[in-house]
Amino acid sequence: MYFLTLCVKDRRAVLANETAVAALRTAVARLEHWWVYAAILMPDHVHVLAAPDDREAAVGNLSGALKWWMRMEVCRASAPLAQWEWQPGSFDRLLRSEESAQAKWEYMRENPVRAGLVRQWEDWPYSIGFRERQL
Repeated sequence: MYFLTLCVKDRRAVLANETAVAALRTAVARLEHWWVYAAILMPDHVHVLAAPDDREAAVGNLSGALKWWMRMEVCRASAPLAQWEWQPGSFDRLLRSEESAQAKWEYMRENPVRAGLVRQWEDWPYSIGFRERQL
């Protein structure tokens, strides 16, 4: 399993909205060789926990696909919101155990709380995947 972070260029706060979360859902649904366990949109970045069907799959293909399809969906849905770009590249880490994946999920879900956006992680509406169960 991989922990992946994609950032918006110049850290513009354009992702914490219904249009972006719908775009993320659409992008995830279009993936063919990756299983997304959870993802959370922050104002200027997205965190994803995902695993490939094939151990040899390149994580760069996942990040490229998510970026491409999300931008296409956001542009289609709302031209004013489309005036942003992704930062080149991504941050990814191969997780080697279920414990490590659980720790990353806990980090992800608490991110909006640490940023002062909500009081409890359950209140953050811009996530997909796990909400209340163990990873």
